[in-house]
Amino acid sequence: MEINKLTQAILAMNDVIEKILAEDGGCPWDKEQTPVSLSEYSIEELFEFVDAVRKNNLADACDEMGDVIFGIMLIAQKYAQQKAFDFADALMRSVEKMQRRHPHVFAKQENQDTSQKALHETWEKIKNQEKAEKGDTEGALSSIPSALPALSRAYRIHAKAAKAGFTWDDDEDVEKQVEAEWLELLDAKAEPEDNPKRAEHIEHELGDMIFSLVELGRRLGVKANIAADMTCNRFVNRFESMEKLARERNLAFESLTLDEKDELWNEVKENE
Repeated sequence: MEINKLTQAILAMNDVIEKILAEDGGCPWDKEQTPVSLSEYSIEELFEFVDAVRKNNLADACDEMGDVIFGIMLIAQKYAQQKAFDFADALMRSVEKMQRRHPHVFAKQENQDTSQKALHETWEKIKNQEKAEKGDTEGALSSIPSALPALSRAYRIHAKAAKAGFTWDDDEDVEKQVEAEWLELLDAKAEPEDNPKRAEHIEHELGDMIFSLVELGRRLGVKANIAADMTCNRFVNRFESMEKLARERNLAFESLTLDEKDELWNEVKENE
């Protein structure tokens, strides 16, 4: 990446933000926002960016990445106005952290083990050292944000618990756990409908089964949130293709029988 181009882009973005937040001529809405209120918009922008990446839409990915960075820089400027820290402080802190956590890149040694397992162990060791220096004595799961999407949070919980030695011995045990949770879900579903606790029990058992499936996926090298998102995208694409076929054939999609819709669905799948 050209340094001059990158510098000009960052300075141009910073100039936009300073003008937006200027006392004279700035944007009233932006000026009344806080880091907390703006963080919600940053989450939305990040999801839009991730959506573009997963759909391999390069134009949208570029556009949404810019929006994410704008949001982060705007929040940084809010903190700078509070004399807390600025965007440069945040960048340099991350630079130092990444250099420290990548000794195999920035402090190379001869015959250094660069296997994935060794690199991961080094990363965790350095993170633990950083926590100790800060006097952080919190538990293994305390660093996982509770605001993460549920499937991402479940994945992180399983990964952290496994590092602490609290997990099933092998994949077969996880598979048995998934089967057991499925049976417990069926048992909850079979409870009398007039049982006031039935809905709560179903929700509980469904959650347990999904939680176990996330761990099975983790062991197979699959992140459940990505797998579920890809499945959603496939379903939406196929459903929209069904609707398109119905329109092309002058058929009212909503009026079709389930069998007729299944025929369209199978036709769409065959043409993928």
